[in-house]
Amino acid sequence: YNLSNIIKIASKDIFVPITVGGGIRSVDDAQKLFISGADKIAINTAAINKPNLILELSRKYGSQAIVLSIEAKKIEKNKWEAFTNNGRQQTGLDVIEWSKIGTDKGAGEILLTSVDKEGTRKGFDYELIKKISETAKVPIIASGGFGKPDDMIQAVKYAGADAVAIAD
Repeated sequence: YNLSNIIKIASKDIFVPITVGGGIRSVDDAQKLFISGADKIAINTAAINKPNLILELSRKYGSQAIVLSIEAKKIEKNKWEAFTNNGRQQTGLDVIEWSKIGTDKGAGEILLTSVDKEGTRKGFDYELIKKISETAKVPIIASGGFGKPDDMIQAVKYAGADAVAIAD
């Protein structure tokens, strides 16, 4: 099965919005996923490599359907770098600046993953979330680090996330 087939099968029996990410490199790739039943797409690597892809996608499908996926690693106090390839590939991009560029190009949401906190179950990177939420004009989904229910409360109440992603 390819991703489009999986989405077709899943969307037949699942009646909640589905966001799909991974391997989306073009408007044609996105089109296949939307036709297959995706409600939104999440892009990271292709957006970094070709920022105008965000603009093309948001113009064709609307900003509400485009999620800017950001993998962030802390590089010093109050400074994070955007990464690709599941947090393995440096980009040299400042996360806060990149979030502004991505949303200015038309991304309607940000999926913000702390690579440092991912899989630790020690809580989200609240400072990172707070920095992005202070500047972003779109909803932020915090990801990476959930361990207990209080982590969600802190991410939303203290840091300003609009939602949290829990994968573990």
